[in-house]
Amino acid sequence: MEQVQFTTLALLLLLTVKLLALPKQASSIPIVSTSRWLMASGTVLLAIQFLLQYKLGLRSIGVTQAVMVNLIFFIPSSTLFSLAVLYLQKQGHLNKIDKYIGLVAWIISLILIAIGIIVSGQPILAGARSVFKAEILASIIYIVAQGYYTARHLQQLHRIRYALANYYDRDMDYLLTWMRISIFIMAPTAVLVPFSIYFHNRVLQFICAFIFVGIFYLVDSFCLYASVSIQKMMEAEQSEDETVGEDATDKEPATAEKKGKAQQGKTTISNEVAHRIELAVAQWTAEGKHLRSGINCPDAADEMHLPRYQFSLWLKQNGTNYREWLNDLRIKEAKQVLTAHLEWGNEAIAQHCGFSDRSYFQKVFKEKTGMTPAQYVEKEKGEA
Repeated sequence: MEQVQFTTLALLLLLTVKLLALPKQASSIPIVSTSRWLMASGTVLLAIQFLLQYKLGLRSIGVTQAVMVNLIFFIPSSTLFSLAVLYLQKQGHLNKIDKYIGLVAWIISLILIAIGIIVSGQPILAGARSVFKAEILASIIYIVAQGYYTARHLQQLHRIRYALANYYDRDMDYLLTWMRISIFIMAPTAVLVPFSIYFHNRVLQFICAFIFVGIFYLVDSFCLYASVSIQKMMEAEQSEDETVGEDATDKEPATAEKKGKAQQGKTTISNEVAHRIELAVAQWTAEGKHLRSGINCPDAADEMHLPRYQFSLWLKQNGTNYREWLNDLRIKEAKQVLTAHLEWGNEAIAQHCGFSDRSYFQKVFKEKTGMTPAQYVEKEKGEA
């Protein structure tokens, strides 16, 4: 077990160095920089925990002593990891519960352990029964706090996915893969850590390996994600949050602000506005502007001379989002091209219809029609 502790200590220090050496283009973004420091603080606390376990030989002394040190250091460490992810998801706008629930859980845990030590009347590392009971209660409190963070992570993940789908004309869900996996790693870790550490055998070694691999994935993926994808996610989220008055101008900042706030509370648009949007959309699509790859929702709304918030609400009222709406239009065009130009390959059709590449076109076509482009052509030939 000592070898596992030493190896984990060394690897945690290397992860900390990697976080501190984050590329300049990523660390220069304030949100990423703050998340980086939160995560680095978490890895340092874990390193201290394993250093104490290794130097003091707590596993050989007793389970209760080892558990006490684990809880004292792992609760704030896990909280910092959770806050780092949530800070990115919410672009720094954390509420008071987000900020302090982990701290409160840690303080309560410390108080419970302190009471257990005082009640026992024995030395701190004596492994008294009252301390063991305090550790059980502290573990339950930690699980509750981590359960809150997991729920918040999933809630924000859903919001970000919608923002991406309502901004970009192609599937950007891959940007969130690391975040989704990390959330589902941190959730079981919250249950495994407090109770699995009571084991002595190889089960403990296996669980420790799982936890470390999870932390390694979280940190390593964060470094890659922060340097590659954060700008795209922030761009989509900021656009989703924007609500601008219909006739607001730079000369009327107060009016623009008031109208923007008023629009934030709206969830529907009138029939008259919907009709105007439909006419603008019909004109825009008739000119084939929806067949250009890479056009995002704000640019499309600008070209149609529509306020972004109205266009977004119109899409929502029609039960769709920008990406899905655009994909429907492009697949409709692709069907016509497939039957009119049998000599065209999928690459040419994808380019003509505005898809980013052939594989994405084939994926969307199969999702929308239940057939591959080739199968669709054969079906049309058979019906003809």
